[in-house]
Amino acid sequence: MTTKSAGPETAIRNYPKLLARYQQLLDLTSDLAATFDLDTLLERIVIAARELTESEASSLLLYDHPSHSLYFEAATGALMGGVGQRTIPADNSIAGWVFTHGEPIVSDDVLNDPRFYREMDVLTRFETHSILGVPLRTKDKILGVIEAVNKHEGFFSDEDVQILETLAAQAAIALENSRLFNQSDLIAEIVHELRTPLGALTAAAHLLQRADLPLEQHQKLSDTILTEVRRLNDVSTDFLELSRLESGRVHFQREPVHLGGLVQESLEVVRAQTQSKGISLESEIDASVAPVYGDRKLLKQLLLNLLTNAIKYNSQGGKVVVVLRSEEGEVLMEVRDTGRGISPENQTRLFEKFYRVSDSDDEVQGTGLGLAIAKRVAESHGGGIRVQSALGKGSSFTVHLPSGPTTEVTTRPRF
Repeated sequence: MTTKSAGPETAIRNYPKLLARYQQLLDLTSDLAATFDLDTLLERIVIAARELTESEASSLLLYDHPSHSLYFEAATGALMGGVGQRTIPADNSIAGWVFTHGEPIVSDDVLNDPRFYREMDVLTRFETHSILGVPLRTKDKILGVIEAVNKHEGFFSDEDVQILETLAAQAAIALENSRLFNQSDLIAEIVHELRTPLGALTAAAHLLQRADLPLEQHQKLSDTILTEVRRLNDVSTDFLELSRLESGRVHFQREPVHLGGLVQESLEVVRAQTQSKGISLESEIDASVAPVYGDRKLLKQLLLNLLTNAIKYNSQGGKVVVVLRSEEGEVLMEVRDTGRGISPENQTRLFEKFYRVSDSDDEVQGTGLGLAIAKRVAESHGGGIRVQSALGKGSSFTVHLPSGPTTEVTTRPRF
């Protein structure tokens, strides 16, 4: 690593400015330590990296062990809309060198640096001239790399390296704390949700040990056990899927996805669920809708979650319609039902983990994670989901996704 060191006179002249930078870093450190929301944390880290090094842009990359690659998880400036969830190889890139060697690096002329991964500039349409990269290190491992790109004036200095290394050390601790905080929160929620089915199983098991138990009661208890075991399986499956989405252990298979075909597939999957309630399934598909760019498996799961809910909360002899259309550069996929509807109070909490709309008949069983998973999948594809509903008139859930190729697919960091 080579940097441009300032002479004694220049260093003295720049001392007040350097002092101000360290004061800014000190203030930021306290802020990072108190931030547990991951999106907010990532944004603050990359903005700080850019400002502290006086660079055009900055980025934070995290390592994914299965693919031996580094993923852009956050970026600023002109990079923000370009890197998305793109990857760079750990073996043939400047960031990869920093990660592999665990040392900072300054490259003042990347075009003549054989380690520079040139394809990224082509993909993002961003022109890189210089890079300062430092490892994002915790006590026992390296999570990834923070990069500052294109120094505004002159070259990256020793002070820039020290500042960014200090920021990276604090950022790594903050990211780990965020992961642990959110993990403990999820664990507390899943334990709470497991208590009800486990309680029912325990009671049923005790009653089945009674020698005088009537045969009819024996059958009812057996049915209860089967129902609760299925419920436990559903809870654990949905919980693991949501945990993977939120922690970043999902590797997106990015490809053009034709949602028209996906809609028809999904309708066939849920058709058997409609028979007992006589619910009809319909679709209104605009054949001109452009493909979306993302993970087909996850998008199908999103749609299946919405369809399952529409069937569960529908009325006898009701109807479920899936509408696919384009609007203002987005693809809209809407699932309508003719069910009981959702009150305004419940609508504000629909996408919370484990939240279920109160059901007076206690007929509807579920984990309360389906909509949370759907929301996370939509957002990770650069889109979102909204609901419109009125009591007694049914509900409509609309997913909006970017039309055509997009670089906005993202997941949580891979720790």
